[in-house]
Formats: sequence, C-alpha cells, structure tokens
Amino acid sequence: MLKTGDQQPVDMEVDSSPAAEEKPAVRFSINVLELMREAQMQHGLRQSDYTRYRRYCSARLRRLYKSLKFLHGRGKYTRRNITVSTVTDVRYLHMIFYMAERAWSHAMEKKTAGTNAQQRIYMLGRFRKAVKWASLFSQLCSVKGDSRTSLEAEAYASYMKGAMFFEQDKNIETAMINFKNTRAVYEELGKYGSIENQLLCRQRIEEVEPMIDFCSHKLGGSSLQAHELLDTANDLLKAKMEAVLSETRSQQAASMTEFNWLGRRFPITNAKTRVSILKAQQLEKDLNGSATESIAADKKLGIFDKLFSAYHDARSCIRNDLASAGNAENIRDDLNGLDKAVSAVLGLRTIERNQLLVSIAKSKFTKHRDEKNERITRPEELVRLYDLLIQNTTDLTDLVSSGRNKNEEENSFIHEYELKGLAFRAERCFFLAKSYSSAGKRAEAYALFCHARILTDSALQQLANSPDKALIQDLKSLSDNCRANSCIEHATGFMEEESVPLKLSKGVSTMSLGDDKTKVLMGILQENKYLLDMLESYESVIGEPNTKGPCRIAQFPPPFQAVPCNPIVLDMAYNVIEFPSLENRMKKEKKGLLSRFWG
Repeated sequence: MLKTGDQQPVDMEVDSSPAAEEKPAVRFSINVLELMREAQMQHGLRQSDYTRYRRYCSARLRRLYKSLKFLHGRGKYTRRNITVSTVTDVRYLHMIFYMAERAWSHAMEKKTAGTNAQQRIYMLGRFRKAVKWASLFSQLCSVKGDSRTSLEAEAYASYMKGAMFFEQDKNIETAMINFKNTRAVYEELGKYGSIENQLLCRQRIEEVEPMIDFCSHKLGGSSLQAHELLDTANDLLKAKMEAVLSETRSQQAASMTEFNWLGRRFPITNAKTRVSILKAQQLEKDLNGSATESIAADKKLGIFDKLFSAYHDARSCIRNDLASAGNAENIRDDLNGLDKAVSAVLGLRTIERNQLLVSIAKSKFTKHRDEKNERITRPEELVRLYDLLIQNTTDLTDLVSSGRNKNEEENSFIHEYELKGLAFRAERCFFLAKSYSSAGKRAEAYALFCHARILTDSALQQLANSPDKALIQDLKSLSDNCRANSCIEHATGFMEEESVPLKLSKGVSTMSLGDDKTKVLMGILQENKYLLDMLESYESVIGEPNTKGPCRIAQFPPPFQAVPCNPIVLDMAYNVIEFPSLENRMKKEKKGLLSRFWG
C-alpha cells in the first residue's frame, strides 16, 4: 500500500544508459518558481503552517500516483525506478518536485517546533532527503525539460543544497556558493518575461539575501572572498543561463523589425542580426540603468566587452547578407545603411569605454602611494588614452558625415563630437605638459599649459549654448588648472635659474682631493670610522643605537689619493751646441766628361 505520511518508500533513480539517451527526447516546460509559490501560498505557508503544506504534498503525490498508474504493488511494496525513458508526461516531473517539497516542509516543521539533539538529527535527515529529490528533479529536467525549465530546476536544487549546508552549520562556503548560484539565476530570469514572473524572481532573491549576508558574516575569517564565490557560482550555470537568455532574445527579436539611429530607420531581416542587436541593447540598459553607480568599474569593462562582441556579431551577419545580396540595389542600400548605423553605435560605445578608462586613470593620478604600494597613473598613460579618444571621435565624425543627404540630427551629432574632440585635445595637451613638468623641462611645460588653456577657452566659447553642463564644468576646471600650473611652472623656472650659480659655486667650493671622514653630530665634529681602518681595535661601526644609519665597512667609492707625477725633462742645451762638420766623411759623387759640360 502507498504511505501518505512522513516516510518515503519510493526510490527513484535516473537511468543514464545509452539506450535511454538514444531515444528522441520530449521537452516539457514547467515554471518551477510559479508552481512552487502557488502551492506554498495556497496550502499553509502564508501562515507558516508547514504541517498543512506537508499534508498537501502527500495528498498531491497520492493523486499523481493514481493518475499515472505509478503504483508500487498491492499489499507488498514493490520498488519501481523512474528513468529518463519513463518520463513521458510532465506529471512525472511534478511527482519528483512534490517529493522534494514534502521532505523540505517536514524538515522546516521540525525546525520551527524546536528540536533537541535527536530531533535535529531527524531534521537534517529530511533536508538531505529534500536535496536528493531536488537533485533528481534537476537531472530529469536537464534531459526532458526545455532550457528555462532546466535552469530553474538547477536553481531550485542549489537552494536546497544551500539550505542543508546552512542548517548543518558546516561548509558555510559551499552554502554561500549555492545561495549565490540561486540568486544569480533569478537575477537573470527576472530581466525577462511577464511582470508576475519578474516579481516572483525579485521575491525569491529577497529570501536568499539574508542567508547570503549571514554566510558572509560567518566567513569573516575565511580566505575565500565573496567575489571568488560568485565567480564559482556563475561558472556552474554559465552554459544554461546563456541558452535561456538566447532563447528569450530569439522570442523578443521576432517583434524587432527595424533599427533606429539619428532619425533614420533601417529594416532588419536577418534573425541572427536581430538577436545580436537585442543582446547589445540589453547590455546598454545594464550600463545606463538606475543602479549603474553601484556597478564596479571592472564589471562595467566586462559589460563593454560583451557589448562589443554583440555588435561585432551583428556587423558580421550584415556583411554576410551584403555578400549574398547580389545586384538588388534596394536591399544593398538598406544593408549599407544598417552597417553604417551599427558601426557608428559601436564607435560611440568605444568612446564611452575609453572615457571610463580615463576616469579610472584620473582617480589614480592624484593618489599618493599608500601602504599597499598601489600603482599610480603617470601623465604619459593619460596622454595615450586621450590619443585614442581623439582618434575615436575623428573616426566617428568621418563615418557619420560620409553620407550625402544628412538630416538635422546627424549635423548636430557631428558638431557635438567635433567639440568633444577639441575638449579631448585640450585635456591631452594638459597632461602632456604634466609629463614635461615631471621631467623638469619648465619651458616646454609652461608653453604647453598656455596652449592647453587656449584650446580650453576656445572649446568653452563654442559650448556656450550647449546643454552638456557637465562637459562645460569640466572645461572650466581644466582652464583654471592650466592657468595655475602655468604660473607655477613660470615661477619654478625662475627659481631654478636663479639657484644655478649658487649650486655651482657651492659645489666647486666643497670639492676636495682629501677624504671627507668627518660629520657633524649634535653640533660636534666627529670622524667617520670604517671597519677596514680599525681592524686592530674593537669599536662599533654600526652607529648609534637609536639611529638607522648604514654599517661603515669600507668607504665606496674609494677616496682620491695624491700620487707623485712623472718628471718632465726639458732638453735646453740642444739649441746652443755647435756640432762639427761631417762633409769630409760623405761619399763624393763621380762625374764623367760629358756631365762636366752638360751638368
């Protein structure tokens, strides 16, 4: 006979044999979160009555057994396993789901009633049973359910595992991984679907948040950081989440027929192009949403990378369509316009990403080195980033202005980014002057600061009627900084020029061939002693006990020593000595008769 009480007589397993996998799969769809919430709210959990909910799960299981004729013998219990091939109806998945819910509600009933040591052991056994059925439910849904059902079942199983580890008060790190896994899934699922589905996902996230906070508190001394836990959790369901989001985007892309850009509409006929553009637009919403201030800079850069990948995929699809369009002029014109619009949006987002990199670099530019030895930004790095921004704005304005018949929105867009390019050049000139200033080149730095101020004032004059108040305020601040730094460089240059003769005379006056072995300590002239000079005596060369001076082993470089010069010999007697004639000793040349006449 079937038991409807607390005991669970049925043992169900997944058959992973090759024969079962070769059969064509029938995909079922279950909204797991909605099914769970509706059952819990209507049968006792609105009043936290876990006993009533457990009895409902038992009655529901009994009805499912009878409707499916999945009975276990009459009189004598006969074990029946459930395999992948057995799941030919969605009610089999419901049956496994209610098994897990019944075990979980029984564990919660024991928990709320107050447990002693024996009752706690029984409660943890019920939690382990719930994890067993939830894991089986997840495995069956991954084979027999669609991608969204599989993902929700995985989140449900992760929640059950987290609850079990949480109650055991062991493996808190594993509990936190599972809870964050659940939260990550419901955060992604909450971005799509109906309002009711988004509300349910939000409620589920709010239920998980206190458990995550408690685990974080318990892990205060753990070496495993929160972001590492989150990265581990995201890796577990990355493939399934991507499949669900791709399927949802494909459904939404069916209603997307055109792309709007600067007052122009471009039709989209390729489904892959629609999905890529829709993915990019969703990522743009994540970047520009109300919670964008709380997003870390590294995460924003990661979102930008995904956004660029989506737009590159869209451009690739568009250009493949262009290659196969043939000679159809209307289709080619539409595709060329769409390719231009997508390229312009890609260029615009590239500028935004580089501006984010500039803001990160500026935040580190004014910092001093702290105890962690954090690397600060050099002016040359900001110069390079502004070079990229200037090139990006030039490419973007050239792309938008390449058309023949430009509308008013395109003209205003071109004018706006030409002014932004001028502002970027002023910023680049300012940080280039900073680079020369740090190298001690005062004249070049002064000239560049003055030129940066001229560029800034020119941009401010052209932006007088612009609605971009933030850019105007930044340029005013830059103009003030240019003026202040130019005055500082001018004054510093004069001071350094005046101090050059003094430094030269002081350096010449202190030059000596002798060894400077003396120092002044507390107003008393003392001699520096080195270890090699007093090997015969026992004296300290470490210095005073409270000082941090170096050990004086030997003087390096060695001091100059006077050495005797080689003698200079001047032969002064050579010029006054008269030497005897030697002509009589020279051999006379013989001459012939003819040479006497013609010689």
